[in-house]
Amino acid sequence: MTTAPAPEATVPVPEATGEAAPAPTRLRPPPRPRPRTVLTSTAAAVAALLLLVALGALLHQPLLVPPLAASMALVAGAPDLPLSQPRSVLGGQLLSALTGFAVLAAAGPGPWGAAVAGGLALGVMMLARTPHSPAAATAVIVALQAPPFWSFLGLLALASLLLVAAGLGAARATGRTYPTYWL
Repeated sequence: MTTAPAPEATVPVPEATGEAAPAPTRLRPPPRPRPRTVLTSTAAAVAALLLLVALGALLHQPLLVPPLAASMALVAGAPDLPLSQPRSVLGGQLLSALTGFAVLAAAGPGPWGAAVAGGLALGVMMLARTPHSPAAATAVIVALQAPPFWSFLGLLALASLLLVAAGLGAARATGRTYPTYWL
């Protein structure tokens, strides 16, 4: 028994129907934020980072590392992005630090291990659904500098919480919504 081939689906081709092809959608830069939003977000970022410096000075531990400044820029400047949500800020930073420590234990400190740690941190964050690009740099810092495990993780958690709190304050002051989700 033979079966007849299935009829082919016909899709109208614009040229054949005389219709114009739809114009491709172009992405545009985001609209200019209101001045109040710019000022409040900038002030929140500066205040949070200065607070990290002050706490670091009191504890004799540097808390202001470049990944945290980049994290604050995301939280204050783009609070709607998945990268800016508390789940991603806290989870991404802590998971990346743990990834850095795992690579450090396996390979010792150095640039080769740091490169591996940064790349692996991306995969770990993706699997955990905690995307936060600045956190990949945290893994690199851990693998390069070999900081003390518990104090580094504790201070990183504290710093990440402070950044989220600053984001909450900035959102309330500007009428923006932050966070979009927690978990």
